[in-house]
Amino acid sequence: MTLRMPTFSVEVITLPVSDVERARRSMRIRSASRSTSTIRQTTRSASCSSLRRAPAARSKSVSGLTDAPVGSVRNIYLVVTDLEAARSRLLERGVEVGEIRHKTPIGAWDGSFAPGLDPTRGDYASFANFLDPDGNSWVLQERGYRIE
Repeated sequence: MTLRMPTFSVEVITLPVSDVERARRSMRIRSASRSTSTIRQTTRSASCSSLRRAPAARSKSVSGLTDAPVGSVRNIYLVVTDLEAARSRLLERGVEVGEIRHKTPIGAWDGSFAPGLDPTRGDYASFANFLDPDGNSWVLQERGYRIE
């Protein structure tokens, strides 16, 4: 009997937040949402992954959903097809987004960055960081800019 390699996918990330509605307003993206009075789950259009924003464990309204402290999640990658447009949209919404940077040397990875977009707009080469209202950290990363 030959075993097939299983397929793994990340489908839900639970973010500990202090105020679910404030988190929803700050990160509004085109999406399908399901919510209760204390939990908000968002699935981006054409995506297989969801973000679930829920009160941290110290909240009595939802117990056991997450015991992570508010603001403790680090470096959640949000992959976008146009990094400049995504950054601009967040800035318009009042989110403080860091400057765009790209890997250097181009086409390699040694942990160094240079300012601006990757000159070739290569996949996974350009980034910008921001914090949500509770201090969870996010990384915007560009992929698929040239897909037609």
